[in-house]
Amino acid sequence: MSGINGPGGTQSLPESALDLDSTVHDPQDDVSDDQSADDTSMLDADSALGDDTASETRSITDSVLGYQYENGRRYHAYRAGTYPMPNDEREQERMDMQHHIYLLINGGELCEAPIPPQLDRVLDIGCGTGKWAIDFADHHPEAEVLATDLSVIQPYWIPPNVQFEIDDAEEDWQYHSKFDYIHIRSMGGSISDWPRLMQQAYRNLNPGGWIEVTDFEAWATTDDNSLPAGSAYVEFQERLSEAATKFGKVMNISPQFKSFVENAGFQSVVENQHKAPLSPWPKDPAFRNLGRYMYVQMLESIEPYSLALFSRVLKWQPEKIQALLAGVREDLNNRDYHMYSIVHCVYGQKPQL
Repeated sequence: MSGINGPGGTQSLPESALDLDSTVHDPQDDVSDDQSADDTSMLDADSALGDDTASETRSITDSVLGYQYENGRRYHAYRAGTYPMPNDEREQERMDMQHHIYLLINGGELCEAPIPPQLDRVLDIGCGTGKWAIDFADHHPEAEVLATDLSVIQPYWIPPNVQFEIDDAEEDWQYHSKFDYIHIRSMGGSISDWPRLMQQAYRNLNPGGWIEVTDFEAWATTDDNSLPAGSAYVEFQERLSEAATKFGKVMNISPQFKSFVENAGFQSVVENQHKAPLSPWPKDPAFRNLGRYMYVQMLESIEPYSLALFSRVLKWQPEKIQALLAGVREDLNNRDYHMYSIVHCVYGQKPQL
């Protein structure tokens, strides 16, 4: 295992805080209920195809675009209820910011695995808005990039070597050809059987191919015990872990990535860890800049991560959820709380023949 890294390189996270003037951003509650006409037209049948085909296509459209609405947020329709996060515009913006944060942490690099310069087929599991897949396809025009997700939230104007598919990664994989590189990122709380996912990835890689799995720990920590044990944030992450575990999909799963990859049979397994401050408390300029993005990211994350799990699993009323989240926002805005998370990036290679 390598040392813990800082943004774009190896650094130690400063323990001292810088007192910054900042106002807590209270996320807006309004959600757009409008569905894009392009979404529907993408799946609608031409009337010339006949009634049977049109009826079948309308059924597909309903199963993919018949979104679920709950607690003022929009959720996916395909395999409804299996993924606890919303897919509305606010969540898409959060995903795009998170992609930028990963780039800051990795010094602008899209991956850490030592993949070859020329690739044939690449698979991105849980692609979200497709930012990583699109960027990777731009950097590797020779590669065919297939990206999958439960939600139809990807753009239409994309590089010619990218293909998006609606798919459930926990179902049996039935790809016609194997891949040279499989990328999985930010899937904590989304997968019920990680060993099986790793086994399917192993079977669907060419000999010598690489897998890379990355995610934040869903648990804030400090080096100086500055976060009180009775704080709202501590209660939030404890209840989130409890609800996700009862839901059957562990949220704070990234510390186990290395063992999952090794047990699946991969070789040359490497784990890199990167510290990410949850607000701009550090004095170090690079960490402080990363903390500014993380602060906004966290404010936009606590609601989508908790609403469905707290209401469906813990049976909390919306008022109770929002009261706890108000306290969490106050804790995130407190620069005396030197909170950070750790990003775990694990990659390994399928043995050559």
